[in-house]
Amino acid sequence: MSDEQSIQTRAARGWRLWLVFGLLLLIAVAIAGKMLSLNVQEQAFLKQQGDARVLRTAVIPAHRGMISDRNGQPLSVSAPVSTVWVNPQEFDLKHGSIDRLAALLNSDRPALVKKVSRFRNKQFLYLKRQMTPAEAAKVEALDLPGVYVDREYKRFYPAAEVATHLVGFTNVDGKGQEGIELAFDDWLQGVPGKKLVMKDLLGRTVKHIREVEPMTQGHDLQLSIDLRLQYLAYRELKAAVQAHKADSGAAVVLDAHTGEVLAMVNQPSYNPNDRSNLGDGMKALRNRALTDTFEPGSTMKPITVATALMSGQYSLNSVIDTSPGYMRVRGKTIRDHRNYGELDIGRIITKSSNVGVTKLALSMHEDAVRNTMQNLGLGRVPGTGFPGEQAGVLPYYPKKRTVERATMSYGYGLSVTPLQLAQSYMPFATGGVMRPVSLLKLDRPEPATRVMPEEVADSVLRMMETVTQQGGTGRRAAISGYRVAGKTGTAHKASNGGYADDRYIAVFAGVAPVINPEIVAVVMVDNPKNQEYYGGEVAAPVFSRIVGGALRMLNVAPDNWQTANTQMVMK
Repeated sequence: MSDEQSIQTRAARGWRLWLVFGLLLLIAVAIAGKMLSLNVQEQAFLKQQGDARVLRTAVIPAHRGMISDRNGQPLSVSAPVSTVWVNPQEFDLKHGSIDRLAALLNSDRPALVKKVSRFRNKQFLYLKRQMTPAEAAKVEALDLPGVYVDREYKRFYPAAEVATHLVGFTNVDGKGQEGIELAFDDWLQGVPGKKLVMKDLLGRTVKHIREVEPMTQGHDLQLSIDLRLQYLAYRELKAAVQAHKADSGAAVVLDAHTGEVLAMVNQPSYNPNDRSNLGDGMKALRNRALTDTFEPGSTMKPITVATALMSGQYSLNSVIDTSPGYMRVRGKTIRDHRNYGELDIGRIITKSSNVGVTKLALSMHEDAVRNTMQNLGLGRVPGTGFPGEQAGVLPYYPKKRTVERATMSYGYGLSVTPLQLAQSYMPFATGGVMRPVSLLKLDRPEPATRVMPEEVADSVLRMMETVTQQGGTGRRAAISGYRVAGKTGTAHKASNGGYADDRYIAVFAGVAPVINPEIVAVVMVDNPKNQEYYGGEVAAPVFSRIVGGALRMLNVAPDNWQTANTQMVMK
């Protein structure tokens, strides 16, 4: 090779080296420029994209407020549970742990795979709600891609079926569906919060960044009922309904001084913690003490007598001739059980004379009895705020509707709820004043309204005391050591435009003790099917057991020591 060729070869090599060096330099400059651009111009965009892949907004579940009785005993509480859900797009349908996951979900592999496959184009699917934390921890331990566990709360009802008609229940999402849970849902329901968390590629939370929106806890609620009395009333009512093979029953116990509901029970009932076997839901769900109406029968007679005393036409010494034990009113025959002859106004209540109260009612202004009933809360919604509470029916009958005015005087042709009936008896316990009834514990009683003169209320109260004494229709309502006043009621049930001959409502409404009354109570048993069906036979004994136990639990001093001591000596 000549010198000239050698020089040309070296020149060509040098040129190529410089070319390579230049290209490398350009690449380095491009890389440096890109790095500078990424760190300066596109930093915010890249950070946003990175965060979008690891940062998530998680819900902070809110704790629903607790419902308790007047003494602070829990009636409804929220327990922590877990929810298992899946992102079908991330779920591996061939994963080896699917069998164990299906077993934890009380399912099987084919059903689980089919369920997830059906929603393959979705990003969220519940697998199981309200699992125990221990069960959920086993699901998390499987470490399945696309399967997540969130925390939430489930309502638990310690008193179960005993208080369920009053307390109600929530659905799986924690929304009130019945009872107090529904009526005060906005007060009890908390507001969930939000927080920013960092998650890894498997969706597990690795770091809590910050709180985005604060969580607000639900407010607690204290009811007026005394859980001890609630258990007592429920036990006695249930036993009576079963013993008499009745269709249903209800009982209400009121504080005579404040109008607070101390107990409210119903039959049939159900367990709100397990509603899988509810069966005929509407039959068991109804709070009959507030939603079911019935004709109150003879429990209205004290109100008619009170109206007669207030009219000025009658006094305590007035005598009504009920002979011969029946009377005709516009072609209708109104009967007593037998011919009681002449009865003073108090004995009309003692003997429960239909003829006696009919003569009183028809001798007064056509609106007199109805106005008194209305003033005592009949025909009006009690105003407790309970969902579905009924106003009952209190019709207006003009003067020419003589038969209807007559039957209303002894409890037919109108309808009431057990709570309304109990409220209407409050003035007899308070000297003629009435307060609104309340399902919530009160810091102080609501203002009272006078609905009848004190002397009239006290007089009728003592007339009703004779009902529970020898010769009265409600002797089985008597309570050892206490003076009891009340009235029995036995009403035929309406059927096909008339009244059934063999179906009855048995009722007892009363007050105790007579000296300084503390309790007003009503017991209603619907359609008892054994041989006993009168209010004095079916409802009065239940009243005695419920109110007697309640007086002792509340440490109310006996006002009838003589009777109690006599009974002890006889034993």
